[in-house]
Amino acid sequence: MVELKANGRLLSLDVMRGIIMLLLAGESCRVYESLHALHAGSWLDAIITQFFHHPWHGLHFWDLVQPAFMFMAGTAMYISVTRKRSRGVSERDNFRHIAIRSLKLFLFGTGLHCVYAGHLVWELWNVLTQLSFTTLVAYALIRSPFKVQIAVALGMVILNDVLYRSILVPGFDQPFTEGHNFGSFMDTVLMGKINRDGWVAINCIPTAAHTILGVTAGKLLMAPYSNAVKIKALVVAGVIALFLGFGADITGISPIIKRIATGGFVLASLGWVTLILAALYWWIDVKDHPRYTWIAVVIGMNSIFIYLFFETVGGQWLNGAVAIFVGGFAGLLYVPAGIQAVLSALAVWALEWYICYWLYEKKIFFKL
Repeated sequence: MVELKANGRLLSLDVMRGIIMLLLAGESCRVYESLHALHAGSWLDAIITQFFHHPWHGLHFWDLVQPAFMFMAGTAMYISVTRKRSRGVSERDNFRHIAIRSLKLFLFGTGLHCVYAGHLVWELWNVLTQLSFTTLVAYALIRSPFKVQIAVALGMVILNDVLYRSILVPGFDQPFTEGHNFGSFMDTVLMGKINRDGWVAINCIPTAAHTILGVTAGKLLMAPYSNAVKIKALVVAGVIALFLGFGADITGISPIIKRIATGGFVLASLGWVTLILAALYWWIDVKDHPRYTWIAVVIGMNSIFIYLFFETVGGQWLNGAVAIFVGGFAGLLYVPAGIQAVLSALAVWALEWYICYWLYEKKIFFKL
């Protein structure tokens, strides 16, 4: 049976979180955007397109990143809270920490929208804002049995789809049509506006399942079961979720649409994320293959810092500053503009990873 490391961490969890943050940093650095522009119309489009959200009804690889982020948050929370309890930290102090952390997530999430807009706005679409809600819901269930956690998670997924199908307001009476659904209506109530890309604030209701079941996964991994039982449970759960998610889509019960977090999407994404965790846990923690994991770990250990960094300083200054020098020298060598953009994006990506590496070496970790 795999034991937690002395600091209470599972290496596979840190690796998965690091991979997620590395992928998100790549988006902010415009790696995928520049590659897509360079290979527009080529056979590589089929691969590069997977690094962009599906426009509406369907599932791309990139649509799994946010669910994985929220799932890992739940798993890490369970391990952290359990470790604190073993040290004698009271339930009151644990709750205070989670509540304050959720408040910080909410403030950072809404604040980032102000940075994007360049002025004060009230928008609730950021993943940190969503996570501030799902974290509180998941924490409320952290001591509940497996069956209760699973039942509540599924209940929130079903509730969301029921709301979309049953509350039909004039102009917002097409459950799964972009901009004309219940989620968009609620945005007009909460924010007085509709997101031009179809995202809705009440995604926090169904995606709470990601964080709740992340807690469930953490509870399973820390339980005194054999590795074979843990991996089997994760694989079976992942396959069932995939079957339910794609089944709901094929039958028309709930189409797979990430932008409004339908039941089909939540279940399908949960299936893939659970299987990915099972594979990493088996390969890294059970089979003990830690080689090269440090590449992901150094960024995963400062996940909140790097997310805020590339969404602010990175996107608003570093990308352009690096492009000046990379593009300038590449231009002297007559490198085509498209390749210059790719080289600049990769340079920023490497630099942001190095910042996390430097912080890791100095043992500097930013936490909420």
